[in-house]
Amino acid sequence: MSYDLAVWDGERPLDDRRAGSTYDELYERYLESDDVVVPPAPRIAAYVAALVERYPDDVDRSAVWASTPVLDEASGPIVYLVMSYGKAEEVSDYAAALAREHGLVCFDPQGECLRP
Repeated sequence: MSYDLAVWDGERPLDDRRAGSTYDELYERYLESDDVVVPPAPRIAAYVAALVERYPDDVDRSAVWASTPVLDEASGPIVYLVMSYGKAEEVSDYAAALAREHGLVCFDPQGECLRP
């Protein structure tokens, strides 16, 4: 079981509905197809680097990430974070706060809501 977050570079949507639409568009464009490989945008790459500095994603030590390496889950302006459920509350709180520090949008696709 996992808990997922999406983090992207862009204007913060005004509400959860608009955030959901933006998420759907970004997911479809950048993450859904394996045919299109887009390198992570610089701000996304910097965000992931800071995130895995605190919560390493190397396979031998990771009890945090359900999908590693985390940077492989990034494409263009979006990264899809897949966390192990046991650490989800701690890691998702940090991931959301870190996204805010980096000027990024954090969205919970399961709860269909923006993370503060």
